[in-house]
Amino acid sequence: MDFIKGNNRDQIQFSSLEMQVSDENPVRFVDVFVEKLDLNQLGFVVNQLKSEGRPAYESKLLLKIYLYGYLNSIRSSRRLEKECIRNTELQWLTNLLQPNYHSISDFRKENALALKNVFKLFVLFLKEADLIGGSTVAIDGTKVRAHNSKKTNYNPKKIERHLNYIEEKTNEYLSQLDKNDQEEDTIKIANIKDKIERLKKNKLKYESLSNHIDG
Repeated sequence: MDFIKGNNRDQIQFSSLEMQVSDENPVRFVDVFVEKLDLNQLGFVVNQLKSEGRPAYESKLLLKIYLYGYLNSIRSSRRLEKECIRNTELQWLTNLLQPNYHSISDFRKENALALKNVFKLFVLFLKEADLIGGSTVAIDGTKVRAHNSKKTNYNPKKIERHLNYIEEKTNEYLSQLDKNDQEEDTIKIANIKDKIERLKKNKLKYESLSNHIDG
């Protein structure tokens, strides 16, 4: 009996991003949610089409990236940039566009208050789904069973406390983004091909590693 074998990397496969994201994946909900928003009403600085110069990224695209990061605790613009390159869900969400971290960070700086409004609206929307009795909210494959128990039956005071909680968590997240964007010290590995070739030719010095551990 042999070990489980993976696919041949040289094997050509026919697939699409749509096929790689299941119908129940929450990223589909993010996509539909943002498309339904009126960014001007929420206070966003909306990118406009220009007749000259380099085209800008659509504001809703950058918002989708941030909302995905909010849900998945990705707390820096550089990390969001990396995830756009390697993360299948974000590739699907952005249609393979890869904004650099400057574009992502500038969007946040220009729309800090509007982002707070969106995060609050997003969480409240999900909460409201649980406040409606006897129905199921379904958006693009994502289903939320609604109920009206004592825990989810909100009065004005509970709603106010919940709004304050969302505000606190949103401020915490945006502050962390700003701090990480300023302080993040990224490790860059240059000459990847050269390092791979050297790795193939030379043995790893486990003895040296062992000495460091023992010491």
